[in-house]
Amino acid sequence: MKKAGKITIYILLALFVIIGSALTYVKVALPNVGDAPDLKVALTAEKIERGRYLANHVTICVDCHSTRDWSKLTAPILEGPVGGGGEKFDEAIGLPGSIYSANITPHNLGKWTDGEIFRAVTTGVKKDGSAIFPIMPYDRYREMDKEDIYAIIAYLRSLPAVETTTPKRRLDFPVNFIVNTIPKKADSKTLPAPTAPGYGAYVANAAACMNCHTDEKEGKWVGEPFAGKRSFTMPGGEVSSANITPDQETGIGSWTKEAFVARFKSYTDSAYVTPNVSGNEFQTVMPWTMYSGMKTSDLEAIYEYLRTVKPVKNKVVKFVPAKL
Repeated sequence: MKKAGKITIYILLALFVIIGSALTYVKVALPNVGDAPDLKVALTAEKIERGRYLANHVTICVDCHSTRDWSKLTAPILEGPVGGGGEKFDEAIGLPGSIYSANITPHNLGKWTDGEIFRAVTTGVKKDGSAIFPIMPYDRYREMDKEDIYAIIAYLRSLPAVETTTPKRRLDFPVNFIVNTIPKKADSKTLPAPTAPGYGAYVANAAACMNCHTDEKEGKWVGEPFAGKRSFTMPGGEVSSANITPDQETGIGSWTKEAFVARFKSYTDSAYVTPNVSGNEFQTVMPWTMYSGMKTSDLEAIYEYLRTVKPVKNKVVKFVPAKL
C-alpha cells in the first residue's frame, strides 16, 4: 500500500508539473504571431476617407470603441467625440469577465506604431504582446486587404484625441489562458473589384456578418454559417440573431434585393426617430444605425453573396423577454 501510495503521489506531481508547464507556456509564450511589421501609413485625404467609411459603416470599429446609448433602440453612439472607448462587456451579456473597449484615438494610439496597430487589427495582439479578447472580430479583419487596414489606421490617426482611460480587463479562468491561443497571423486577401464575384463575400467578411449570424457555444461555432440563432443576453431578455441564409421559409430567401437594402436604409430616413427602450422591451446588438451608412452598392453586393450561401432551415425566435 505504501508503494502504491508513493506511485500515486509521483503521478500527481508529474501531472502537476505537466499542467503547470503547459499553463506557463500558454501564458508566457503565446500569442505568437510574430513582430509588428515595420510600416508607415501615408495620411492622404483619400486614404483617410476610405478609412472613415470602413471604420464607421463596414468594420464599424467606431461603434464598439465609443460610448453608446443603450436606452435607445440599436444603441446609437452618444453625441460628441468618438473612439474614446470605455464600452463595458461583462457577465451581464454572458461574457467570462469584464472587458472594456480601448481608446482608439491618438490619445492612446499615439504611443503605437502603425505596424503595431496593423498587428492588433489583423491578428488580435496588442502593443504589449497580449491577446485581445475576440469580441473584436479580428478573425475577419485578418483577411482584409492590407490597403484597407492602412486606410483604417490613417483614419484613426485623424481622429481628435479623446483623453480617457479604461479599466483593465478581468477574465475568468480558464479563459484568461485560452485567450492567448486564439490570435493567428494575418492572411491578407486582395480587395476584389466591385463588379467581381468575390466582392460581396469580401464586404460581408469585413462587416463580420457571419460572427453574429452563426450560433456559437463557449467560443466555438456550433451552427451552420449565417443560419442565425446566436443568443445575446440583453437587459430586456434574450435576443437571437436572424437566419440570413437564402432559405425561403426561415431565412431571407423570399427577400428582394430592394427590400434587403431598404431594411438598412430605413435608419437613414430623416423621418426616422430612434425609439426608447426600457424594462423588458426588445433591444438589439445589431448596429443598424452604423450599417445604414454603408453604400447601397455594398449592401447589394452582400445580398448577392448571401444568395450563394447554403440555405438552412432554422427558425429563430428573435426575442424572449426577461421575467421582471
